[in-house]
Amino acid sequence: MRLSADALNRFGEALGRELGAPAVIGLSGELGTGKTTFVQAICRGLGARGLATSPTYALVHQYRTPDGRLLYHVDCYRLQAPAEAQDLGFDDMVRDGAIVLIEWPERAGPWLPPLHRHFRLAYDADPEVRVVEEA
Repeated sequence: MRLSADALNRFGEALGRELGAPAVIGLSGELGTGKTTFVQAICRGLGARGLATSPTYALVHQYRTPDGRLLYHVDCYRLQAPAEAQDLGFDDMVRDGAIVLIEWPERAGPWLPPLHRHFRLAYDADPEVRVVEEA
């Protein structure tokens, strides 16, 4: 689907409102296609405390929803090799029954937990629009 920035935010918020835990969501796409913006919208829909920021350097940020559910935002962009994903704690996140939002999931290789949903974001000919497809 082709979405404006506002529509991408509305879609993410709606997705966040419907997500139950546990859930593992993958977000793929080139740099700047809106993956972190989409995560922020999902977090708003979940009512997560604090503004979700990109964990590009920390790799993992943890938040809580108002009802106490754990929410992890993971950014695998900086992984040099899939084996580095082994140390991210995906098994613990899933075992905790958390909602896990993973940017660049393809970089985690065999350590990536099974995805419940996977979205691919891409540029459109219109610079104000993103193409979002569920894989």
